[in-house]
Amino acid sequence: MRGTMMDYPLTLTTILERAGKFFPDVEIVSRAPDGSISRSNYGAFYRRARNLAAGLQRLGMKPGDRVASMMWNHAAHLETFFAVPCAGGILHTLNIRLQPQEIAAVVNHARDRFLIIDDVLLPLLAQFRDKVDFERVIVVRHTPAPLAPGDLDYEEFARGGGEDFRYPKIDENDGAAMSFTSGTTGAPKGVVYSHRALVLHSFVCALKEICNIGYDDTVLVIVPMFHVNAWGLPFTAAMLGARQVLPGPRYDAVSLLELMTREGVTLAGGVPTIWLAIADELEKNPGKWQFTKPVRAGVGGSAPPMELFRRLDRHGIEVKHLWGMTESSPLGIAGGLKPQIRAWDGQRQLEMRAKQGMPAPFVELRLMRPDGEAPWDGETSGEIEMRGPWVAASYYDDPSQKDRWSPDGWFRTGDVATMDADGYVKIVDRVKDLVKSGGEWISSVELENTLMGHPAVKEACVVGIPHPKWSERPLAAIVLRDGATATGDELRGYLATYFGKWQLPDAFVFLDTIPRTSVGKFKKSALRERYAGWDWTKSARS
Repeated sequence: MRGTMMDYPLTLTTILERAGKFFPDVEIVSRAPDGSISRSNYGAFYRRARNLAAGLQRLGMKPGDRVASMMWNHAAHLETFFAVPCAGGILHTLNIRLQPQEIAAVVNHARDRFLIIDDVLLPLLAQFRDKVDFERVIVVRHTPAPLAPGDLDYEEFARGGGEDFRYPKIDENDGAAMSFTSGTTGAPKGVVYSHRALVLHSFVCALKEICNIGYDDTVLVIVPMFHVNAWGLPFTAAMLGARQVLPGPRYDAVSLLELMTREGVTLAGGVPTIWLAIADELEKNPGKWQFTKPVRAGVGGSAPPMELFRRLDRHGIEVKHLWGMTESSPLGIAGGLKPQIRAWDGQRQLEMRAKQGMPAPFVELRLMRPDGEAPWDGETSGEIEMRGPWVAASYYDDPSQKDRWSPDGWFRTGDVATMDADGYVKIVDRVKDLVKSGGEWISSVELENTLMGHPAVKEACVVGIPHPKWSERPLAAIVLRDGATATGDELRGYLATYFGKWQLPDAFVFLDTIPRTSVGKFKKSALRERYAGWDWTKSARS
């Protein structure tokens, strides 16, 4: 017998209507590229999003058409997040940190018809505009600079029409948004998120043990809105009427702390690099930054070092550890603690907090042996494969990547992890970043996180480089804290407290900066290429 429930579609139109109807006076704080602050609310956001949706339909946008955005985190981008999918289109947020030719490639791959762009990013567009074919460009103007012939002014374009706007018929499985991977493991690959996936993802993000978002929260969306839909935070916050603070392009620690303290932020989401910089600023200026409410730090994008937990704890900032991928919308795992674990002593509990956590509800994980070989830590270790209602089933128009899914439909993440008896997952490394030395696996991530616990080390990145005897050996690239000193021998001795001798890096290099990808992760491929010809006849511990 079938159930007797209504067939009610899960679409973003319901979240937009809810925000406008129930939370019209809840504030949206937006910082423009020039640093100026504007204050609006969900009532105005609702009207403007509908106006923009109506304008796009007048422009000729059809269901399923792709509308690209090149914008920082501010109110107009939030309006675009809802206007495009609620008008039947698919919002394609372009990663403005990619190289111009890479942006052009993903625009052409996605077949984007229109572009909405900040005027401050027009010089970037100029570097590849002749390689793409946008039918119209809509410019969000933060300065009085003139428009190029044919381009449209955002404010004029979205000025009216929303009163008579009617939502098109949208199936919950229709595409709503689109992101491309950052290209860390090859050419960027496109993922199309359905309305259903984004709505279900929003529900789960709100849960207590995930982001714990409610009416009385103020959410600072630090993660760029072009990075996996800003981790879904704008959708969840709008659904629940949480106040939103959008920081524009300023991601330095001082600018972010000014917003956090002045606006009473309770939740902020960003990559470890951002939080390490915030911890540095708090420690340099004790007592300067006063939080009026408890703050939760959503940390994801790469594994944060355990020392970051300790440092933020001292300032009353609770780290909420999150793990996911472009292919999982992005939430896959979250680091809430079971009651019995909260009763553990400080160090033991900290070690659990530093794990990625348990799979989110409705996300299933299994650990498979990397490269078909036996794992190095028993049957509880292996490559993460996952499935769930917001996990991609394929890449957009790219059948060459079908081997990323197992024959029975699980997505192969490329991340190697362990899972303990309590169900807590710890990411050990990327499959491609494991160092295989003399037939044994060495985790670069665990070496990095331990090195960043040394008082002289600001950043550490470990890669495997060719070795004539052992196939590969680990090399550690180190960025020291300002004014600090350390040698390779000193750091190797520090690691020897935690690791076996065979796991220790044989080579250390000291750099001013470590190469990064467009989303702030260490670009290990650049280091592997730079040091591939390491001379092992000289001191291995230079």
